Amino acid sequence: MPEIAIGVDIGGTNIRAALVSSRGELLRKLSEQTPTDPLQVVERVKAMVTQLDVTGVAVIGVGIPGRVDIANRAVLSGGIVNLAGIDFADRLETGLGKKIVLENDCSMALMAEMSIGAARGYQSVAMLTIGTGIGGAVANNGRIYHGHMAAGQLGHISVLEDGPLCACGRRGCVETFSSGTALRRHIKAAGLPAMSVCEVFEMASSGNAAARAVLHAWASPLRMALDNIAATMDPEIIILGGGLGSDAARALGDLPAMAPWFRPTIVPAILGDDAGVIGAGLSTFSDADTSAEKRVVLVNGVPASGKSRLAKMLSQRTGWPVLSLDGIKNPFLEHIGGVDRDFNRTLGKASYQAIWSFIREAPAGSTFIVDAWFGFQPKAVLDTYLKDAGVDRVAELWCKVPGVVAGERYASRLKNRLPGHPGAEYVPELVALADRAEPMGCGAVMTVDQTKEPDMADVTGWISKVFERA
Repeated sequence: MPEIAIGVDIGGTNIRAALVSSRGELLRKLSEQTPTDPLQVVERVKAMVTQLDVTGVAVIGVGIPGRVDIANRAVLSGGIVNLAGIDFADRLETGLGKKIVLENDCSMALMAEMSIGAARGYQSVAMLTIGTGIGGAVANNGRIYHGHMAAGQLGHISVLEDGPLCACGRRGCVETFSSGTALRRHIKAAGLPAMSVCEVFEMASSGNAAARAVLHAWASPLRMALDNIAATMDPEIIILGGGLGSDAARALGDLPAMAPWFRPTIVPAILGDDAGVIGAGLSTFSDADTSAEKRVVLVNGVPASGKSRLAKMLSQRTGWPVLSLDGIKNPFLEHIGGVDRDFNRTLGKASYQAIWSFIREAPAGSTFIVDAWFGFQPKAVLDTYLKDAGVDRVAELWCKVPGVVAGERYASRLKNRLPGHPGAEYVPELVALADRAEPMGCGAVMTVDQTKEPDMADVTGWISKVFERA
């Protein structure tokens, strides 16, 4: 896989272009004013890319301000800068001799924030970029959600039926009230001698009623739009990015959610104006389609290592189903009397086989969490099951605990274990096992310290990188 790419972020005010590493590092960056003529935008982008081009760059990612048909690489509409109807991608490819990846500019920014920013580790995210206008993007199950073609136009949520006319043709879109352009209009209408939102905040802090009114007029429609987003898609987190994202988040601090049902977690983006260009670069590294792959997360660890709880927490975050060795085996133990440890182990082997039978019959594109102590069978057995089930990618979470901790936990739960599970005599054996046990290593491995609360954002972020790696 190439280690560098060029990302381009076309904004209403500026075009940013950068040489970006596969880890999201900005190696070199350019910024120029955005022309008003779409064809001049094409030429400006070509010139900037040519300045940045180095050996090894094969793909250019471009964030577009407006609706984009990803499947057909077509710009459907634009706002302040309208690149629709000029065969934008084809013109760039012809002029640069490189493949072009198009995406909405806010979607590019969200990719960056999910990869290395404020949304890292989250699977269900909404983002608004607040600048000259307001862009929007949505991610579901860790991937940008496009809907029929161009979902996520969150700046065009209507907050007032008879409000100002928007560039999209409707009235009262949140962009008309809460964008940077709208903020300047609010400041002018109030007659404030302020040149920036920072000055407005300072004036408001000093007791200036007009400044407080400006911030309220700017942020309250955004508050309404965010509550609507919460009611519609219930994201884990909403990110506010763009040049005014942090300021908007600050202004919202005095405006609580309008109803107790809709209280989304709202945080400012941490990549600032660079999010779009970083995401544009990163989009080229995940260009290979992995949506048809079959994937598994092995949540592995000795008994009493906390693996079942970790698997459940991961499932709650991702929506991926859990296949648990004990979940299959225990119903049989409840109905079969006189089970000893040997029979329990035989039943475990059969349950293990059943898990991989389920995965084998699942369609391409499925992802499963498998909760088991995989070390009770040789690694060659797991390798065979993975191959026969058609699994393309494996991520292993190794639940690590000291032997003494595993022993204490196991002993404390003896009264809740079904007949057939080893009793108190197993504790010394478990202590020794936990101290020497190792992960299976059939794929990428992340060690999770199960003596403390797992950092689920870190865990899900790591899994996302493993599953997206080409």
